[in-house]
Amino acid sequence: MSTDDGSDRGLLAYFGFGTAATEPAEDQLNALKRSRTIRRVLMGIGLVVFGILFQRALSEVGFTIGEIVRYWPEFTAALGQFFPPATYFGIPFIDMGAYWEFIQARNLFQQAIITLSMGFAGTVLGFPGALILGVLGSERVTPFPFNFIFRGIMSTIRAIPALVWALIYIPLGGVTPFTATLAIGTDTMGNLGRLFTDELEEIEDGPIEGIRSTGADGPQTVVFGMLSQVFTPFIAWALYIFEINTRIAVTMGLIGGGGLGYVLLLERQLFHYTNMMATILVILMLVISVEMISQRTRSYLRGGESDSKGFLTLLKEFPQRMAESIWK
Repeated sequence: MSTDDGSDRGLLAYFGFGTAATEPAEDQLNALKRSRTIRRVLMGIGLVVFGILFQRALSEVGFTIGEIVRYWPEFTAALGQFFPPATYFGIPFIDMGAYWEFIQARNLFQQAIITLSMGFAGTVLGFPGALILGVLGSERVTPFPFNFIFRGIMSTIRAIPALVWALIYIPLGGVTPFTATLAIGTDTMGNLGRLFTDELEEIEDGPIEGIRSTGADGPQTVVFGMLSQVFTPFIAWALYIFEINTRIAVTMGLIGGGGLGYVLLLERQLFHYTNMMATILVILMLVISVEMISQRTRSYLRGGESDSKGFLTLLKEFPQRMAESIWK
């Protein structure tokens, strides 16, 4: 086989092996060939391992093309109910009246208030715990390694999804909005507390030393030297968590926690796809409204820093964020 320089040195020489270089340039060329060969072999092994893992994953979940073909007629029939057809002035449209009838009959706006209340109350209830854990988890307040006790508590809370916290609290409050709110509050302590700790690690030393020089004790130094620097970021992070908690409140309903998620669960069990879509539209309106208000407020608090997303972006990312909320 011919090599790059046109000489015939065999297959091993082509891949940079089994040949002795007589000149430095030739030695360098062989090294490049060996490196390229090893990289390609490793890439090939990686692709094979990836393929095996992917095939194994599909097997574990029973995912086959046959299943899709088998249930495709049912899926297309359900789509027809998700988007009921209607004709206006001879032009085909989606029957929005069917959605509106269910929204009024089931009083979905009242259910939306319940969902919003779970997210808001959970955020407020979790805020004090997040503040305490977040402050004590900072090395600037609690010396190393004792601060890791509080960081460990927050990590433990964050490791358990809010949905699982709700299942844990069922013996305490049953399957109710109360339990869902309690779970959201617990989840808030872990997530918001960790954000508080990270924010405290970034503050400046100057104001802290200034407060200490006046003879202030430890609590006074924390309040006037540290928390005074992060008041605005803390409020902004709390709004961000409230935004997430509203989506979590929807998923809480899927286990019976009340609100819009519970309505969605009941309609799914009855296979009322038109009613499900009407509920999803109200969820969409609620979640995007909260996100837009939260993002605009945070942008204002941060001095005009533009981190807000447009309506179309929020609409496009809605399914992904809802899916992520299930296990947050």
